[in-house]
Amino acid sequence: MEFALAVGAFGVGAGEFASMGILPNVANGLLVTEPQAGHMISAYALGVVVGAPVIAVLSARMARRTLLLWLMVVFAAANAASALAGGYYQLIGFRFLAGLPHGAYFGVSFLVAAGMAEPNRRAQAVGRVMMGITLATLVGSPLATWLGQTLGWRLAFATVGAIGALTAALILAFMPLDKVKPGASPLRELGALKRKQVWLTLAIPAIGLGGMFAVYTYVASTLTQLSGFSPAFVPVALVLFGIGMNVGNIAGSWLADRALMATIGGMLVWVIVVMALYGLTASNPWMISLCIFLIGCNFAICPAIQTRLMDVAGDAQTLAAALNHSAFNIANALGAWLGGVAVAAGFGWASTGWVGALLAVAGLVVFLVSWGLERADRREPEAAAVAG
Repeated sequence: MEFALAVGAFGVGAGEFASMGILPNVANGLLVTEPQAGHMISAYALGVVVGAPVIAVLSARMARRTLLLWLMVVFAAANAASALAGGYYQLIGFRFLAGLPHGAYFGVSFLVAAGMAEPNRRAQAVGRVMMGITLATLVGSPLATWLGQTLGWRLAFATVGAIGALTAALILAFMPLDKVKPGASPLRELGALKRKQVWLTLAIPAIGLGGMFAVYTYVASTLTQLSGFSPAFVPVALVLFGIGMNVGNIAGSWLADRALMATIGGMLVWVIVVMALYGLTASNPWMISLCIFLIGCNFAICPAIQTRLMDVAGDAQTLAAALNHSAFNIANALGAWLGGVAVAAGFGWASTGWVGALLAVAGLVVFLVSWGLERADRREPEAAAVAG
């Protein structure tokens, strides 16, 4: 069953990243500028941010198998519609619809995978489903981009839609029927918003991982204008990034099952060091290649964050898990914006690494506050018991 969920993660990841690779083709096909065509990426991201919490709350009384099935049906249909879009505004609307199931699908699929695993192997179960995302970065997105560039951008969206339809069929065939948990309701899911640890855990990736996106957004320009590479090397660099994500996902899942909080804190320190190294050595072709791989390894924190949310969300698991993907989209927007500000201010392409290091420092501060408050909350009952 984890395979079925990972196939869906692969399709969603490929659809999200491939849009960036076929941007010029979409612009030429619809007779608009590339910045205008780029609005389809923004529309998808908006769909993710809106859809994750709304769907999680409204579907509180729906069985998880049924919810996952419908999410993939909507995802497949929206991508098929994107392939058939007759104009620019239609495509924008269909990309928004395609983004709606994104966060809820990942959140629920991670909960299902973790729920079927042994308590000390939850993060590894989450990591196996997340492998769909990392493989999408390594294989799916380049493949969809190649299809879009050689056979037309419509085929790229159609292929992603077909993967969504395949996932729906796999869920229908292999995922067992489940029951709605007693007391499940939209109001109970909204209870996650009252928990300070949920907000603090969401803030860690929203702030701390922004640098990964700051570097990724401007990596092509950095490689060609600072490091001395030809444009032909850019796809190779993205493959290095994808390999790093896969290595990080496997290692981070294993570590999180053994020491969850230490993994989160340790990875934030890792991000600070790697981002600073990127900022210092981006002009060196060998070092920037190594750094791109190591930055991909930052993905190791993701299974740990997802598992941490399960621990602090109480009985509002679905909303908290889905909101994690809204947090990552905030990191994407924040990192890309601040990286652009640094470059525009004249600090150079390598400055995106320093932006990433500073954001990771801020994320580490949030983590330490979260950890400190948790330890204080644990000490209060112990102190009361001793006093009593």
